[in-house]
Amino acid sequence: MPNSTIRLFPVAPDQRVAAQSWFERSDRTPRKPRLASSVVLLRDSPRGTETYLSYRRGESPLGKVAFPGGSVEENDDAHATWFGPAPAAWAKSMGIDDSRLARRHVVAAIRELFEETGVLLAGPDEATLLESNRGPEWMAARTAIAAQDASFLELLGKRGLGLRTDLLRPLSNWHSADFALRRFDTRYFAAIAPVGQDATLLEGKGVWAGWKAAADVVAARDTTALGDEIGRPDTQGLTLGELVVPAVEITLEKVGSARGCIAYLSSRRPAAVYRPELVEVDGEPRLAVNPGGAAEGSSAHGR
Repeated sequence: MPNSTIRLFPVAPDQRVAAQSWFERSDRTPRKPRLASSVVLLRDSPRGTETYLSYRRGESPLGKVAFPGGSVEENDDAHATWFGPAPAAWAKSMGIDDSRLARRHVVAAIRELFEETGVLLAGPDEATLLESNRGPEWMAARTAIAAQDASFLELLGKRGLGLRTDLLRPLSNWHSADFALRRFDTRYFAAIAPVGQDATLLEGKGVWAGWKAAADVVAARDTTALGDEIGRPDTQGLTLGELVVPAVEITLEKVGSARGCIAYLSSRRPAAVYRPELVEVDGEPRLAVNPGGAAEGSSAHGR
């Protein structure tokens, strides 16, 4: 049983078989996690700070409901015009030594945000941002990138656009629990939704997405309101903790308590790494999380 400083979260229904198998095996070896990036997209509203959430098909390591994000890809190393902090500065702010790795995570974050929402953090120079993402040509570009029929960075180059990395802020690093059949090593970032750009579902792929006041979602966490609104067989009747991974729930708490987007983004944060641990409490599997995380590179595992 974890100590009182550790927070406990439910194991998602579709992961309980894997959790039970993990308890029963003596030769437990976690699968290697894939690198991933995710972006907490924010905007201010009369209801408080809102963030963009979407439903994810299958057993995603990011959760059934999550912020935009996905795997880092090999071509995220390709050349691109770069505005904002240099990769070395990004590595320092993320608490890692590898500037190439930091660059890949930043590129993946901007690419995944565009692919899944249409919001593009790019512009022709360091002071200008794309004014509008409306129009069929942008949806066609997103569809092609999602199908890996086109390169995101090549698209930017052809349009004379560079990555506005200065519009991102690093948040935290989360590892999927060891028992999971699919694991991510995810870097979370935050960004404010640009004026003039709309967040929309990817045509032919998206099922549900929407802007939600983070404080409202957290306040209703013990109800099935969000899962019922989404209306999928694998979301109906589930509480927030059964729909999202701990990274999302804890981030929603912090966003919901912030006094606006600027206040949230300007908060100083240590480069913390979180490794949820599978534990058994009263015969039920739970994910134990150290709410303070650990310094990047530490040997602590959230126990």
